[in-house]
Amino acid sequence: MTGTTRTSAELDPRRRRILFRSWHRGIREMDLILGQFADSNVDTMTTDELDFYETLLEIDDRNLLQWVTGEVPTPAQYDTDLFRRIRDYKQDDPTC
Repeated sequence: MTGTTRTSAELDPRRRRILFRSWHRGIREMDLILGQFADSNVDTMTTDELDFYETLLEIDDRNLLQWVTGEVPTPAQYDTDLFRRIRDYKQDDPTC
């Protein structure tokens, strides 16, 4: 079970891959954080946001989780508006 709450049928292939990768991270915490964020936002993200999001998907889960939870500071090159939206989405959603 992926946890996704949406269908990817109406998405283009790139957004489908991003949605799938968001729900299949490696650790469940990141599946929930990125998967739920992608469910809600992947269809409205700009090309630049998709590019950056794909960069985030390449980062090791442990590092990314520490940045999202604030356990360690987010490196400057990743501390973008999109990253802050992901972090804030996680904090606003008690199921994450």
